[in-house]
Amino acid sequence: MSDDAAEPLKLVALDADDLAIVSAHLQDAVLKTADIVYLPSEKRFALAARRFDWEGAAHGKRRRRLAALHFDRVLAVRSARLDQAEPGKVLNLLAITFDHSAEPAGDVTLHFSEGAAIRLSVECVEAQMKDLGPVWEAVATPGHPDT
Repeated sequence: MSDDAAEPLKLVALDADDLAIVSAHLQDAVLKTADIVYLPSEKRFALAARRFDWEGAAHGKRRRRLAALHFDRVLAVRSARLDQAEPGKVLNLLAITFDHSAEPAGDVTLHFSEGAAIRLSVECVEAQMKDLGPVWEAVATPGHPDT
């Protein structure tokens, strides 16, 4: 890893194991409701987020960077505890999971703090996460109290 850790990350997820890796890199990413879009005619769901650089944190660096995530082959999107009438509401992404009870089809769930969630019904897992550019110092390292 370079000293500045500015190498952009690009990940592709085609199954639950791949999606777990994407989830780990996006843990504690922050975004606003306005940063989320579903394009039903394209079967695509996308979002832009400011992800915490966990790899850099392991080397004493505390940074965030802009990243995009999109899913293809999305048949439907449902949300819970998420008010689209509040486009400026800040969301904290905790994890992304895949329920593959009808594999390859299933449900991808994006879990946010405060119990908010978005569930994508997908034909199969087909996702891509890509860093888009700027890197900046984070105010703090995200933490999770033991429960």
